[in-house]
Amino acid sequence: MYFKIHPDNPQPRHIKRAVEILKSDGIIIYPTDTVYGIGCSIFSPRAIELIYQLKGQDRSKPFSFVCSDLSHISEFAKVSNTAFRLMKQLIPGAYTFILPASRLKQLPKSMITKRKTVGIRVPDNKVCIALIKELGHPILNASVTDERGDIINDPEAIKQFYEKRVDLILDGGNSILELSTILDLTEGHPVVIREGAGDFSMIENY
Repeated sequence: MYFKIHPDNPQPRHIKRAVEILKSDGIIIYPTDTVYGIGCSIFSPRAIELIYQLKGQDRSKPFSFVCSDLSHISEFAKVSNTAFRLMKQLIPGAYTFILPASRLKQLPKSMITKRKTVGIRVPDNKVCIALIKELGHPILNASVTDERGDIINDPEAIKQFYEKRVDLILDGGNSILELSTILDLTEGHPVVIREGAGDFSMIENY
């Protein structure tokens, strides 16, 4: 299934159809503010396993997930005062935050690292946020790449490569060719794990 979706005013019928699929252990491809994401409900072990197979990713490397806002993040992670102040300036945006996990019994083990941390994003993308709000909980976020690990940013190319591998593709136009910046906020000072999209000037001041 393949829908063109308006990036600024996502059609409610497309959002509802995508969420029906997510609630049924399905897998979707959706736009973010960086590269397209492959996602499922974070509470669907079956779908998470299928995404591991799709990506060919080591099971010891958990995927990140996307939340709708800062208060939503605090439901799944412990946010220190320092982390809160920085995240408040950066959210929504092209950043993935590594934080100490909370709700350890509720979250699937495949979403939590051995250090008991999670990676969480709040993308600056209306389609993405609409999906999360309609679903009512976070969506797994894995980057859309080809068999070589190269980013695919053209929806038509994504369709050709993934249409028979996922349940729905939401086409929100071409994405950028840059991944999110990963920031480890488990200690007092933010540590840049991966440089990607995003403004580094605010990070340097912390």
